[in-house]
Amino acid sequence: MSVSIHRLRRPARANESVGEPLSSSERALMMASAEQKLAELFEVLQIDHRNDDHTRETPRRVAKMFIEEMMQGRYSDPPALTEFENTTAYDELIVTGPIEVRSNCAHHLLPIYGEAFIGVLPARDGRIIGLSKYDRVVHHFAARLQVQEELVRQIRDFIAERTAPRGLAVRICAVHMCKTHRGVRGSHRSRMVTTSYFGQLETNKALQDQFLRECLALQQPN
Repeated sequence: MSVSIHRLRRPARANESVGEPLSSSERALMMASAEQKLAELFEVLQIDHRNDDHTRETPRRVAKMFIEEMMQGRYSDPPALTEFENTTAYDELIVTGPIEVRSNCAHHLLPIYGEAFIGVLPARDGRIIGLSKYDRVVHHFAARLQVQEELVRQIRDFIAERTAPRGLAVRICAVHMCKTHRGVRGSHRSRMVTTSYFGQLETNKALQDQFLRECLALQQPN
């Protein structure tokens, strides 16, 4: 049993949308197929998923976790953005964060966790989105097998395309468990920082410095 991929416009990379959102029947079919393949993997690894109380339902649970949680950002529409008129023509920098990042590395399927910060320089005659929507955008694009350098750009591009700000910045600071739990087995204090700029925040060093200062201030404990 497998899900046909012929309906996709093109082969989707691990951190890209597959195209149209999956229907409930397509999700069910994909989950059943994934469960079967995971059961086969357990058999290759000599893990008893039929008689062991601990692992009897694990292929089903893991298949559901992949499709409904870890990679649901590939199979669903991005969040709708609630927009408000910029009635006061506010045009100063807005910074929000920390926004929790929970993702998984495309290379080893291990967790990435950390914080995101978003800076927006709105247009005086433009629109401003609801504050919680920034969190939803981050969560949507993080719910894929990700590469952190690309995640910041996906978030940046989506917000820039939908809101047309004068400037935008996205910064993520995260721990990669593919480094802490395998290979070098590095410290959890070791993090990776990526930042992506758009518009005036890409060209104005003073605005970049202001954004980074605000990120630092938001990281301080209350």
